[in-house]
Amino acid sequence: MENREQHEAFMRLAVELSVQNVSECVGGPFGAVVVKDGKIVAKSANKVTSTNDPTAHAEVSAIRLACTALNTFDLSGCVIYTSCEPCPMCLGAIYWSRIETIYYANTKADAAHIGFDDKFIYEELDKPMEQRTLPVVQMLRDEAMEAFKLWETSPMRVNY
Repeated sequence: MENREQHEAFMRLAVELSVQNVSECVGGPFGAVVVKDGKIVAKSANKVTSTNDPTAHAEVSAIRLACTALNTFDLSGCVIYTSCEPCPMCLGAIYWSRIETIYYANTKADAAHIGFDDKFIYEELDKPMEQRTLPVVQMLRDEAMEAFKLWETSPMRVNY
């Protein structure tokens, strides 16, 4: 899969999805393609505004489709091509899905230039919780621990 032409073809598809998404007024200018063993497993463009789902970024949507197609939550062996450097949420989803490599086109600075600036999220994550803009309040930990205790001995437990 180290063929440059193949990498470029998958990236061109991600870019094409992003352009088509804007041209057809479906959503933001982002596209993503998940590939395994040189074959496309899933592809998606950004669907935030068309689905009223703030998590429906191209990468997250493509990951969801890939997991469905492969019937697994573990995308080890897959790579993702995305038309833009992933935001913090998408980067987290990529790590959680165990995708092995990210290929991207536009940078986060390019995205910020057109109004998609995630800098504040990175800055918030560096702050102690009590100094963040969004209030974070812990409560009922003892009650919530029941689910964790059950999980520790559950026969359905799957480490992920």
